[in-house]
Amino acid sequence: MGIELYDREECPYSQKVREKLADLDLDYDETVVPDAHGDRTEVEDRTGQTGVPVLFVDKMDDEFLADSSEIVTYLERQYS
Repeated sequence: MGIELYDREECPYSQKVREKLADLDLDYDETVVPDAHGDRTEVEDRTGQTGVPVLFVDKMDDEFLADSSEIVTYLERQYS
């Protein structure tokens, strides 16, 4: 199962998700997006939004989670 995370290094919400991924010892692909929302074209093209974190599971472009609390809850349910 593939996990892909769009995030920002300094973002506390992104950090929360990265910590949960580490706690669960999950491998994932990470794309660090620019600080400026106007420069986040890749994540916007895939999701229609510029906010992060965004988590894709199985690299399915049409299904993603975009709220850190929802992402953490999902990861706990699926991988704990």
